[in-house]
Order: sequence, then structure tokens, then C-alpha cells
Amino acid sequence: MDLAVNFLDPQKLILAFGVAGILAIIFAETGLLFGCILPGDSLLFAAGIFTVGSAAQGLGLDEPLSLPVLLVGGPLCAIAGAQLGHWLGARYGRKLFDRPDSRIFRQEWVDKAEYYFEKFGPAKAVVLARFIPIVRTFLNPLAGMLGMDARKFFLWNVIGGVLWTDGLFLAGHFLGSKIPNIETYILPGIFVIILLSVIPILREVLKARSENRRAGNKMAAEESRPSLSGDSSR
Repeated sequence: MDLAVNFLDPQKLILAFGVAGILAIIFAETGLLFGCILPGDSLLFAAGIFTVGSAAQGLGLDEPLSLPVLLVGGPLCAIAGAQLGHWLGARYGRKLFDRPDSRIFRQEWVDKAEYYFEKFGPAKAVVLARFIPIVRTFLNPLAGMLGMDARKFFLWNVIGGVLWTDGLFLAGHFLGSKIPNIETYILPGIFVIILLSVIPILREVLKARSENRRAGNKMAAEESRPSLSGDSSR
């Protein structure tokens, strides 16, 4: 249990594996299906904070993380991981997702990724999915499975990968350099990042429930019309 908790804790991951671990997780979360359980936004944001010397010292790091390495390596790993996901989807198709639900896989996650793909269109979905946990893992192979052109996918993959990784790295670095002793507020900060990340999912869930409720009410009203008219005719 401790191993699982530590593995999902951005600070513990950074202490244990440093920059190499951060880059490996970025690749896995965007390229491998099991990567959906790994921390994404919170890890990138925390990594940006610990590129600041005082914050790194407060965490117990011997030296701050290298911001230039993160700014270059982060997008490269995010892009490479997504390209792998797209290739897997194009290569194996629907059977890639043909598996029972488990602790690290839910069919509803695939359905949600497909919903975003159809709602926003391939190009916009590839970029926006970067900022939505779980969806960013499954949308890449889904794009390959649905036949999104490889060159078009690569273009929007690059744009989304750079915006997502470097945006969060720089946001963390900026706050780390402006707020004294920010390492003492890292957990609340990560909580806020996670909350902001899941807001789109919660909004879509609530919207879908509302639409289903309205559809159900409409169907019930339509079904009741014949009986009502029949009663009135009598």
C-alpha cells in the first residue's frame, strides 16, 4: 500500500527518481494504457516548483531540478509517448481496448475519450486532451484506431505536448520563485491542480446526466400522449 501511495505522490517520485523519473512518467502517461493511473499535471507542476533552489532545498534535494532539461525533455517525451499511442491504436484497432474493467482500466474512460474526439474534432481534441487526466492517455490510441492522419496527428501532438508540459513547468517555476517557502504549500497547490484538471470531466458528466434526464422526460411524455388522447376520446 505504501508503495502505491508513494508512487502516486509527486514529491516522493521526484525525490526517488529525479528528472529521469519525471520524463519517464510523462512518456508512460501519454503512450501506455496503464499510464492513466500515474500523476500528470500535479507532477509537472511540482517539478517546476523544485527547479527553484530554495524549494528544492526544502524538499531535501541536493540541487534543484534542471529547468532547461525539463523544458526540452518534457515535450519530447510527451510527443513520443503520444506517437506511440497513436501507432498502437492504428496497429491493433479496437481490440487494444477489448479487455475487462480492472483497477487500472475502465471501458468508460475509452468512451469518454471518444466523446471528446467526436465533439471537438480530431485536431482540437488532441490538444485539449493533454489537459484532461485519463482522457490524454486514451485519446492518442483512439485517434490511431479511428484513422486520424499520422502527419496531422503529429502536428497537433507537438502543439499540445509543448503547451501542456512547458506550461505547467513554467507555472510551477514562476510560483516557486515568487512565493517564499512554497514547499510548505505544495500539497494544497497540487490539490488545486488536480481539482482544476477534473473540472472538465465533472462538467461533462453532469451535462450528460442532464441531457439523459431531459431525454427520458421527453420520451415519457411522448409515450403518455396516446393514452391521454385515448382517455379524452372516451
